[in-house]
Amino acid sequence: MEVVRRHNQTVLDSLEPGDMIEFHRPMYSHWAVYIGDEQVVHLTGENDGIKDGKGDPGKFCSPCGVQLKKAFVRVSLFWDVAGESKAVKNNGKDRKHRPSGCEEIVERALSKLGEIGYNVLWKNCEHFAAWCRYGVEWSEQVDTFLTGAWVFSAVVAGIAILIGFGRQKYKQGNKT
Repeated sequence: MEVVRRHNQTVLDSLEPGDMIEFHRPMYSHWAVYIGDEQVVHLTGENDGIKDGKGDPGKFCSPCGVQLKKAFVRVSLFWDVAGESKAVKNNGKDRKHRPSGCEEIVERALSKLGEIGYNVLWKNCEHFAAWCRYGVEWSEQVDTFLTGAWVFSAVVAGIAILIGFGRQKYKQGNKT
């Protein structure tokens, strides 16, 4: 735990207002926007395990919207959000989108305080943080998941087609 705390202190020391922070959880990453004075703005649930750094996707990740009304935008201390998780300054989306100015990013983040709503695929914490920084809602976690799901589906469909052809050939071979 002390190693993670030292790491997170180094990250915190490097942050500028408007930076995106990725907090690594066991099954996903939680995202926030740094606004200064060791504070972040993030889209979060009432009790998603943030303080202990473990997260609870069962309480927070509801693609069908069951938990939709339990998420909101709020200001939290960096250390409360980090918990036992490793934090990383991650402005990696800068490679595809031009970030807004620091003041505009912070203003945009604070403009949504209290807003309620969450959907793991279309309105999650990474979408929110990206919108604050770039004015564009975008989640690479979701893109990666959907790409993986698409590839998996395509492979399964391909295997099913091959099995179907194999059965058809087998039946044709037994008829002669």
